[in-house]
Amino acid sequence: MDMRIGELAARAGTTTRTLRYYESRGLLPARRSGNGYRTYDESDLKLLGQIRTLQDFGFDLEETRPFVECLRAGHPEGDTCPASLAVYRRKLAELDSLIGELQAVRATIGVRLASAEGDSPLCELGGWEL
Repeated sequence: MDMRIGELAARAGTTTRTLRYYESRGLLPARRSGNGYRTYDESDLKLLGQIRTLQDFGFDLEETRPFVECLRAGHPEGDTCPASLAVYRRKLAELDSLIGELQAVRATIGVRLASAEGDSPLCELGGWEL
């Protein structure tokens, strides 16, 4: 069943502007009917679902490209192709790095808190208590 851009946007929970942007980036196919209207089908809805899920997980739009291309190549899932797996690996490494940075910041704040609590218990001189 063919859909026009407004119907696809509504079913995907996005805007026509977003769909046109995805089309301009080559993530959504640019098919036109005889009268010039953009037309889409259920496979396009699946592409949009893949893009949205990945973006919800923190992937930027360009990182979704291998998953979209995998689906467009006829694979049942967008993460079954080698390029998609490579993006997963890069994203995991990026997340591990961020987690490490956050753990280091947390440790530093913990040390400073312990030091501050040890140096001025309950901030008695400031006239307030914790």
